[in-house]
Formats: sequence, structure tokens, C-alpha cells
Amino acid sequence: MRKLVVSTFLTLDGVMQAPGGPGEDDDAGFAYGGWSVNYWDELMGEVMGRAMSTPFSLVLGRRTYDIFAAHWPRATEEEGAKPLNDAIKYVASRSRPTLEWSNSVLIEGDAAEGIAKLKQEDGPELQVHGSGHLIQTLLRHHLVDQYRLWVFPVVIGSGKRLFSDGTIPAALKLVDSVVSTTGVMIGTYQPAGEIVTGSFALD
Repeated sequence: MRKLVVSTFLTLDGVMQAPGGPGEDDDAGFAYGGWSVNYWDELMGEVMGRAMSTPFSLVLGRRTYDIFAAHWPRATEEEGAKPLNDAIKYVASRSRPTLEWSNSVLIEGDAAEGIAKLKQEDGPELQVHGSGHLIQTLLRHHLVDQYRLWVFPVVIGSGKRLFSDGTIPAALKLVDSVVSTTGVMIGTYQPAGEIVTGSFALD
């Protein structure tokens, strides 16, 4: 069985929209595209490199696929380009787009059912990058095995959030963490069942 990992950049208030640059996703007039760029340091590059040092496949929504496909095939000298270009890319889309990036496969039919089947197969871990709408589907169907959350010290106040309205309440367990020199907290979490509540009130 394959593990499905959601890896995403977040602001401190949980926004994941357009971390990489202006125009990446300006839905609803989002004006802060590129909010993650100035926080990058050497340690973050090392963490990303380790995540891509073992075989993986990508599971992407259509918008993220188009962003990646427009960049990585033409940026072969950049760090991280080879593993991304070599990986199998499974794409969830309501339409039937032409997938020109090498090793790209359209998920036929219902996305949740298709990804659940992929998880049952033998193969490398499935990594989800970006793909905010797709992640909401994965959350509703309990398909995420691990979260790698990169939390940046910036607050935006509006935008698409990883855990949006309708998220099913659940507990998580922190299994690894590191902090960059620029204050980015990189935490790895696993689902830990239902939330257990309690009270500090005195009897």
C-alpha cells in the first residue's frame, strides 16, 4: 500500500494560495502571490532535497499541474527538476486535458476513488503539492497519511486555506520538525484519530 503525503506551504493563518509568485492564483483578487519567496534558506533546500531523494509519484490538481508543467520541463538545470520531471504525475481534472508533460496520467472518473485505488497499488509514495481543491477532496475521504507543513511567519488574513470550511475534525501527531533560519516551521504530522477533549475546570 502506498502512502499519500500532502506537502504544502502555509501562512501562519493557514493560507496556502499562491506562495510561489504573483499571478500563480489570483482568484478572488488575491494580491499577495509570492509570499513565501523571501523566506527561503539553505536548510529549507536541504529538507526539500531529502523529500525528493527517494522515488515518488505526484498527485496534482489541474491548476497546479499546469503551473508545474509550464516550468519544470524547461528548467532542467534547477535543483529538483530531474525528480519532478522523472516522476509519474497523476492528474485530477473534471475535463479531459491534453497532458504534455512526460509521464503524466489522467485519473479517470471520480478523483477520490481513483486515488484510493492508487494507494492500494505497489509503488513509491504519492506526494501532493499545491492542489488546494484536490486536497479538500482527499480530506473528506480520509486519504491523507501524512502532512508536511511549511508554516511561514506571515499573516495574510484572506485566501484559500488548507483546512477550509467543512474540514472534518481530527487529531494529528507531530513526528518530525525543524525551523529554518528565517523562522519557517517545517512539521511532519500524521493522523491520530478523533479529537479527545477535556477540561481544566476545577471540580
